[in-house]
Amino acid sequence: MNSIQSSSIFDELNDWIHSYANQGAIAVVCGKNGDMDTIGSAIALSSIHPNMMACGLHMNRLAKRLAIDLDAPFRTLSEHNTTWPNSISAVIVVDAAAENQTGLSLPNVPKCIIDHHATNNWEIQQGDLLCQLDARSTTQIVFEFLEQYHHQSLSIPVCKLLIAGLVTDTGRFKFADHGAFSAMDRILKHANIDVQEFFEYIEQEDLTVSEQGVLLRGLNRTKIEQAGQWSLAMTRASTQESKIATMLRGLQTDVVLITRHRNGETRLTGRAQRNAVLDGVKLGSIMEEVAGRLGGEGGGHDGAAGWTGPCDTIAAETAFLDLLARVQRR
Repeated sequence: MNSIQSSSIFDELNDWIHSYANQGAIAVVCGKNGDMDTIGSAIALSSIHPNMMACGLHMNRLAKRLAIDLDAPFRTLSEHNTTWPNSISAVIVVDAAAENQTGLSLPNVPKCIIDHHATNNWEIQQGDLLCQLDARSTTQIVFEFLEQYHHQSLSIPVCKLLIAGLVTDTGRFKFADHGAFSAMDRILKHANIDVQEFFEYIEQEDLTVSEQGVLLRGLNRTKIEQAGQWSLAMTRASTQESKIATMLRGLQTDVVLITRHRNGETRLTGRAQRNAVLDGVKLGSIMEEVAGRLGGEGGGHDGAAGWTGPCDTIAAETAFLDLLARVQRR
């Protein structure tokens, strides 16, 4: 992310936040996947004003553990029974490329969208603000903003949230660029954090016997396929898709695809090796095209993306394989 290019939009963002924060409450809404990037961005951003509150439908395991350990404020909402306060003046949505990616029906107030995805399906109305910047994570954008305008908010807990979001959304820096590494270096200058210890904290995960069984069954079902010029490791799982995908990347196929079917809804989780991305694979675009064919919601990054929709697993997998096979290797 170019700081010069972002300075103008950050001026607007700072004015926008202060204008509405002085009028009432601002809900800082996360993407419904609840990953570390969206949760870290929301909590870090909400630290700049007492009228701002991070909230959303879900927190993944790491995000929940870190928020509890840091005593970081976050309000979990209900998908069907969310009641917005009468005093709400505006909404900020972080790390979501469309309203349906929040899983919520947002109130009819001005909205600010802060996102790093290449695609965007928000309908921007008068009074709304779109901060869509080229960065490897939304936490990187939030950090750049806090560094320029609210450096006093860069406490150790906030810096840990920002680092966790940056580390996880870049695939432990496998998909990082100069801007991501520069942001990491500058975050560490604001807080005395033992990086090795904190990285071990991020990596640690206690699995139950049931979860271990899910991982083993997912690995046991794995098949190696060829989709055009690309090798693909495929399996199906009832949960733990991201964990299984990470483990299957060790097979060194170009792409990994995990399929989950639950309550009439299918979800595809895709991961691509860096070399495959450099050679032309753009999983986020493929998942968007799956949504164009089958409905549902799809998108993400070049190297990590997903799709969810109401159809059977075979139709979803077939659509993905066909679209991947059409991609020509550079």
